Amino acid sequence: MEQEAIYLRVLTDLKKRINQQEFATLKLPDERSLAVAYDVSRSSIKRALNVLAQQGIIFKKRGSGTFVNPLYMKNQTMFQSTGHSLGVSDSFRIDGEAPAIELVSFDKQSADKDTQLALFLEEGEEVYHIKRLRQLQGKTFMSEDALVPVKLLPNLTEADVHASLFKYAELTTKKPVTRSFLTVSAEPSTPQDQASLGLKPTEPVGVMAGIYFLDDGTPFEVGTMRIHYKYMRYNSFDSLDGE
Repeated sequence: MEQEAIYLRVLTDLKKRINQQEFATLKLPDERSLAVAYDVSRSSIKRALNVLAQQGIIFKKRGSGTFVNPLYMKNQTMFQSTGHSLGVSDSFRIDGEAPAIELVSFDKQSADKDTQLALFLEEGEEVYHIKRLRQLQGKTFMSEDALVPVKLLPNLTEADVHASLFKYAELTTKKPVTRSFLTVSAEPSTPQDQASLGLKPTEPVGVMAGIYFLDDGTPFEVGTMRIHYKYMRYNSFDSLDGE
């Protein structure tokens, strides 16, 4: 667990430095220099760099060193994972700013058939129904509608959902939210989208819908995020070399 924390600390800081364009020539220091600078083992550095390479943020050129992907810098998206959490509070940034949260509603309800199936619940079990808005730079860019099993977070309060739900879950269950299955699409905006996200009737809305899982595979949340189309830019990096 300590080694995991070290690797994540290095990964988070390197990604922050890259996003802040600290490496003017796009070339990163070599592994040995990074190990000395962070006062960690080279294996921790290597692991952090491998993750950044897998994400397409950096690339390694044999005989020349490790470089920041120039297309990553050019096509900066608002979604920038900063650690091992998949939560919006931890992963969405504009100029380093994390989203503010506005709670719309928070209540309990019996899970319907579809929710029971998605979250592996029995008939009669309850879920929290949470609706929130997310703002960046004073503007609402996302509306969230989430269902979470009450039995996983029995002491969750309205005050708790004004902050990162995934961080609360990790502190409570001792398991991070590390996996998700999401469908990304676009559709005509509804009057509610237009009112909450500032869209015109002729403008579309981006939709990310799916399910999140705790590290042990337990379904944690099923939900939908409806996003202003201007923020629906995501980078994808694929590798066929087996790394």
